[in-house]
Amino acid sequence: MSDVRDHLKSLERSHRSLTRPDRPGEFTLLGRRWDLLGEVFAPLYSPSTRIGAEFLGLAGTTPHRSPLSLLEIGCGAGVIAVQAALAGWGPVVATDINERAVENTRLNAERHRVTDRVTALHGDLFSALDPGARFDRIFWSSNYVMAPPDYTYRSDHERAYVDPGYRAHGRYLSEVLHHLTDEGIALLHFSDRGDLGALRRIAAGCDRELRTLRTRTVHEGPDPVEHMLLEIRPARERGARPGPGLDLAHA
Repeated sequence: MSDVRDHLKSLERSHRSLTRPDRPGEFTLLGRRWDLLGEVFAPLYSPSTRIGAEFLGLAGTTPHRSPLSLLEIGCGAGVIAVQAALAGWGPVVATDINERAVENTRLNAERHRVTDRVTALHGDLFSALDPGARFDRIFWSSNYVMAPPDYTYRSDHERAYVDPGYRAHGRYLSEVLHHLTDEGIALLHFSDRGDLGALRRIAAGCDRELRTLRTRTVHEGPDPVEHMLLEIRPARERGARPGPGLDLAHA
């Protein structure tokens, strides 16, 4: 097995996805057609968007009603945000540090006629939110490969692939619980392309704990890669019993 944690390999994947001559302006995923702009993460070249939708129970095309509000961090082309709205979730707020991704999400919300339920905002993690905004679910399919702390992005597209020094992960773990409703749940889509041990150390440092809710292993090229859905919780006091796990089938 090759070293899937190598940030240089992830940067190569970013470059190939961005520059390949057959990169389309539209693609099909989860039974629907989607617009794809340049400089935006392309879900057709990676299984992560599909797996994230499956983790959230949003991979089907049959609508169902749910009262859940959703904040998606790093919305990219907007597939998960729009799928959530089509499934009856709402309101849905989608943020991305890449302005082209925000534009792309708005295009796909228009394409699927859910602009009344999907709001796309340009910002870094939670920076674009109103101070009092709270959500039933917060979800980030993260850029889980760690790059060296001094790495400087050469394009916005690379931001979807690597996180220098896990600075963004540290901020997400520290801040996410402040944006939940009383019964809200904070989620992180991670994989073993990333450094789970480092992530757990960062979580402990900001009084958070991580609970694995679901896993899925797929082959990405020659490599089996384990994807995982993690729940972020306040760290328990020593000796306290863990609370009940999340049943996503009824989320």
